[in-house]
Amino acid sequence: MLKIGILGLGEGRSTMSAALQSDKLELKMVCDRSLETCKHRAKEFDFHQYTTEYQDMLNDAEIDLIAIYTPDYLHAEHVKQALLAGKHVVCTKPFIDDLSQASELIQLSETTGKAVFIGQSSRFFEPAKRQRKDFEAGLIGELITIEAQYHADHRWFLEKPWALEQAFKWLYGGLSHPVDFIRWYLPDVEEVMGYGMISSNGKNAGLKNEDTMHFIFKAADGRIARVSGCYTGPTQPAYRDSGMSTILRGTEGASQADYHELRYAVTDKTSEEKIVVWGDSTLKHYFRFEGQSHHAGEYQNYLEYVADCLESGRTAYPDVKEGVGTVALLQAMDRSLKTGMPVKVNDILNEYGLSREALKA
Repeated sequence: MLKIGILGLGEGRSTMSAALQSDKLELKMVCDRSLETCKHRAKEFDFHQYTTEYQDMLNDAEIDLIAIYTPDYLHAEHVKQALLAGKHVVCTKPFIDDLSQASELIQLSETTGKAVFIGQSSRFFEPAKRQRKDFEAGLIGELITIEAQYHADHRWFLEKPWALEQAFKWLYGGLSHPVDFIRWYLPDVEEVMGYGMISSNGKNAGLKNEDTMHFIFKAADGRIARVSGCYTGPTQPAYRDSGMSTILRGTEGASQADYHELRYAVTDKTSEEKIVVWGDSTLKHYFRFEGQSHHAGEYQNYLEYVADCLESGRTAYPDVKEGVGTVALLQAMDRSLKTGMPVKVNDILNEYGLSREALKA
């Protein structure tokens, strides 16, 4: 079994649950800089191998893989340390916040022979998995366009002090999920144009960055896509408006995956509509804690996928290069918000000595 260590026990709470319930993983140690958080998780899961020192996990020769759930600005250094210690890596999204370190991390992964997997968990949720399977089976024909959105009433989140800091951006913390779906189906996005604003609710709370955004993407082959994110206002009831949704429109059909509602619909090339809604047992696999605040089932799905890939010698996607490409796209989106102009992804990559071609190799 793959032996895993977990760094960061906020989001890492889901990974603890995932590892402890999986027959493909063995949880060896967990780490958080807060001793109080370590003790809380130890009591919650009756797992007492914890430390407040990352180096303790790096030094443990039995640990095969380290899963990283620390703040974004720490990811690059934590990933680098894990690779240098001979560990495979799972890193939560977004991968890194500074592309100046991208080339070094790509090279380290190659020279050490250790895999880096980016935890884009939404790909591993039931509706998204079914949508991808049907797409690859050709049920909707050739893809024409993709529309993805993440709309949620997160006004409660505005009460967290760090949500109001300059560094916090919904672009990275929320919109990176539907943006990943765009790249999953249209990996060669070359240009993006978007507008954003801080809503009245956001302004009253003291937000520093946009909470309402709409973007249009253009791929190298001319296909277009759009993404929308709105985070600080009421939403329609779930039966009308999914919190996160992805629509694929093809030459012979269309499909829609509704994330939190465990709902999927496809109209295939025969014009027959099929609707799938998963029941309580599947719901309990994904949402194991209060409400839908932690999605442990997705984490278990992707950790077991990584374990299978490592055992068979396959690459687990999104890998380090795909992770860098997504960050470059997010930074192009960020720049478009600031300038009000279209931004080419290659312009972002070139600033850091990178290129789309190198990220495909």
